[in-house]
Amino acid sequence: MASAEELAGSGVSWASVDLLVGEIYRSEAADLVRLARFFVDDRDAAEDLVQEAFIRLARSAHRIRERERVPAYLRSIVLNLARDHNRRGLVSLRHQPPADPTPPSIDDTMGVKEDQRIVIEALRLLPVRQRDCLVLRYYLELGVSEIAQTLGLSPNSVKTHLSRGLRALEQKLAGEVER
Repeated sequence: MASAEELAGSGVSWASVDLLVGEIYRSEAADLVRLARFFVDDRDAAEDLVQEAFIRLARSAHRIRERERVPAYLRSIVLNLARDHNRRGLVSLRHQPPADPTPPSIDDTMGVKEDQRIVIEALRLLPVRQRDCLVLRYYLELGVSEIAQTLGLSPNSVKTHLSRGLRALEQKLAGEVER
């Protein structure tokens, strides 16, 4: 957490940090879990990543100058944490414990259709920036400016990644249909 000196020097109180984080949690947490869930295979891991993102937000709350930029900051943290999680997962894959015998939750299995699985697999094969832009645009329904803010890109760069990503996704899906 931020030190008492940092909070005192910034004019931010612990109570206001708690209020800010609580308010943003209520408005953004579900979408952030959905976003993380897209990049990691485990719902519990996705929830843990979002929780870590909010912890990081609370630690840096004294630096927040523009409240409207916080959702983009959180999305960026979640994307980075998901990438780190997947990198660690690749390294530790050989050290996995035996499979958990509990079946997936209804939330995880409900609504997952074959065509959705195919699209998700095709998206995962795209370059990182294209995939990130497409997921933020069509899964979270963010505008170009919000995506640019989240990823630290220019709006024109986001448009380019969206265009190239859609074209590549279309080619991958067309190949899948021919099978």
